[in-house]
Amino acid sequence: MIQYSFDDKVAIVTGAAIGIGFEIVKQLCSSGASVIINDIDSAALEKATTIIRNQGGKCNAVLGNSGDLGTIQKMVQKAVREYGKLDFVVANAGITTFGNFIDYKPEDFQTLTSVNLQGSFFLAQAATKQFIKQKTGGRVIFMSSVTGHQAHPKLAAYGMTKAALEMLAKSLSVELAPHKITVNAVAPGATLTERTQSDEGYKATWEDITPTGIVSTTKDISNTILFLLSDSSSQITGQTIVVDGGWTSVSPPPNEM
Repeated sequence: MIQYSFDDKVAIVTGAAIGIGFEIVKQLCSSGASVIINDIDSAALEKATTIIRNQGGKCNAVLGNSGDLGTIQKMVQKAVREYGKLDFVVANAGITTFGNFIDYKPEDFQTLTSVNLQGSFFLAQAATKQFIKQKTGGRVIFMSSVTGHQAHPKLAAYGMTKAALEMLAKSLSVELAPHKITVNAVAPGATLTERTQSDEGYKATWEDITPTGIVSTTKDISNTILFLLSDSSSQITGQTIVVDGGWTSVSPPPNEM
């Protein structure tokens, strides 16, 4: 892993108590950044915050649904209050709801879009207002998915939200460039997390259909995020980086689906 220096940088990462989000926070803090960690699970959030602080990292927690506008304001306000500014936002939080299109329920659609779209859109908006106020520029990262590129069984609604985030990154890259704000997305493929590793067949199934024969880890995704937050990526904006071991090049679905 390349070791970046994010001394004096301040970030918000949503959905960050476990999995990809937690790895992003760990890497940011180990590189010198101060991080506002958000999650909806109070126990997991407390555990994550304790681990980061025990490792010498600087972080503060904001409990709440990342799709809630009040929670979004609390995150930005806490970043500024605790650390004096805001530099990075990683809208990592997202939920997945499986379901056939014909039977998909409106309440499931509202729950899905409130987090995946509303939360990401308005967190980016709140952060942008702070970036402009500071006149310092900034970085915004949206978490997409390979399902925003390739059709996947029973994930029409989810895939739609992820494709929308990639279009949002492209649109905002133009609108926010005059303010020295870059906006990009990362689209993970199959990734080993606490949730996916609870499925005994997950790793073997995805290794079999991934060209590299390797399932991504949370570090693979986090490494990409940190690159996009670094000065090395200053000319990259409006883009989506797919991290999937080549799966979207061939796109075979898992056998069980």
